Amino acid sequence: MQKNFSVWSSYYIDLSPKDMVLAFEKCGVHYSELSDEHGEALLGGPKGPEKTGMEFAAFAKDHGLCFPQGHLWLGISLCEGKDSVEKLLKWIDLFEAVGAKRMVLHADALFSHPEYTRRQRLDANLLQLEKLGSYLKGRDVVICLENLIEICAGADELMYLVETLKSPNFGVCLDTGHLNLTLRDQTAFIGRCKGALKAVHLDDNEGKFDQHLVPYGCGNVDFPAVFSALDEVGYDGIYNFEIPGERRCPLEVRAMKIGYLRSVFGFLCGA
Repeated sequence: MQKNFSVWSSYYIDLSPKDMVLAFEKCGVHYSELSDEHGEALLGGPKGPEKTGMEFAAFAKDHGLCFPQGHLWLGISLCEGKDSVEKLLKWIDLFEAVGAKRMVLHADALFSHPEYTRRQRLDANLLQLEKLGSYLKGRDVVICLENLIEICAGADELMYLVETLKSPNFGVCLDTGHLNLTLRDQTAFIGRCKGALKAVHLDDNEGKFDQHLVPYGCGNVDFPAVFSALDEVGYDGIYNFEIPGERRCPLEVRAMKIGYLRSVFGFLCGA
């Protein structure tokens, strides 16, 4: 199965959405996850989510880039406020118009309710996700719930949500860096999720805090095991690197890092 190399769009967080596309074009990158930051910038336009999304997708296609995956609003507190789900709908419409059929979403850790058990937190999220599912019914869109640290740290909690929802519109996103800070066993996570695994955030850290680094630096994620396990379950999404820890440098250096990252990706694909 072909593996498509991707770098999430906020690698160029300091560029506008169109300038980000042009920067990736110069680096020969053809796939990207549309970030929360660039999504918000696009939503700030006057034309509405659908028209804005289609026009941006056409511009990106003209420059050899597409966005099969996107990250929905990071600032959303899914379980706080009566209109929390409604706030996501314009994001979904925008991303679908851009072509991002797999959309990463964070569950709500419900920090305002420290008295809740983990099961109560999950069930509160379920109520909101069920509302979202009604909007998505019949659409070729998958909300990919990401493993975090404060909630949904492991595959069992994520699969509890997905299996309870019983909808093709929900799946899982693996963040290798987050998992390295919690349960660590990437192979077990991937094996538990299997066909529900629809998106990945590939990033590394030293196991102490969320550094979001490229592989084979100072981190210790076992990436050959990750790639082998993804092969084993037949993962068919993009191989997206989410690496904000690598962007604190000039644009010219970031382009060099993409060259390195592409070589590492090739190595891992053959490992």
